[in-house]
Amino acid sequence: MSVRPFRFGVNMAIGESRAKWQDKARRAESLGYDVLMVPDHLGFPAPFPMLASAAEATTTARLGTYVLNSGFYRPALLAREVATIDLLTDGRFELGLGAGYVEEEFKAAELPFVSGGERLKQLKHTVAEVRRMLTGDHQPPAVQRPAPPIMVAGVGPRMLRFAAEQAEIVGIAGALPLDETDTGHAALAKTMDLVRTAAASRETAPELNLLVQGVFPDPSKAELSFQRTLAPELSDERILKLPGMLIGSPATIADKLREYRETYGLTYFSVIEFHMDVFAEVIELLR
Repeated sequence: MSVRPFRFGVNMAIGESRAKWQDKARRAESLGYDVLMVPDHLGFPAPFPMLASAAEATTTARLGTYVLNSGFYRPALLAREVATIDLLTDGRFELGLGAGYVEEEFKAAELPFVSGGERLKQLKHTVAEVRRMLTGDHQPPAVQRPAPPIMVAGVGPRMLRFAAEQAEIVGIAGALPLDETDTGHAALAKTMDLVRTAAASRETAPELNLLVQGVFPDPSKAELSFQRTLAPELSDERILKLPGMLIGSPATIADKLREYRETYGLTYFSVIEFHMDVFAEVIELLR
């Protein structure tokens, strides 16, 4: 069985000006990142205009969302956005979707914050309808045929089971410890077993992505304010041991990612922009 090659993405959210944003996009591409992504949170720039601007400054990198809050969009309107951005990126767009999880953002958007089950139901409907429209006689048509690839990302078992069954890319957004004895790696193994089982009947296996929350050559100098928001109940020591935290030299981290590929089939790794430069040293070792 052939081994899927590595891919690397960077999730970029800060756009101070058009010039600085495009400079950052060019830099990310020059550092070897395969996919330039933007998040979808109120308080940050709107995803689609940012991606269109990044496309103007780059030539080969793909452009994607990590990830759109499906609760913010109606399928027909989202299909129009996807087809248009696929045109403006010359067929380089990848659609990343999630169910949304920040209650305050739903309230600010004057949308109901329904249960997790209902949000997942909305996401399933969005994926099905957007794919149906884009693979049909949609106007405007997308450049990529049959349609731009879809990533579904999350952490819960129901979300990841759906992603494994339906998406071209499964995004594992994190793995928190199962209990006091777990560093999160047992949780990751359990998640990957679930994904593998759910995708077993598919003709083409999905690509597997892991969100890297931190890259620290020296853990004693790690600044963890962002990571604490994701796992507020964990100590700094336990945060640094999570699967999404990469610690050590570029060679050590490269070996860890090779291990993740061999053990779990993870081949696509996304970092947040604060770690873009240091992680680029790892990319060089994995090409």
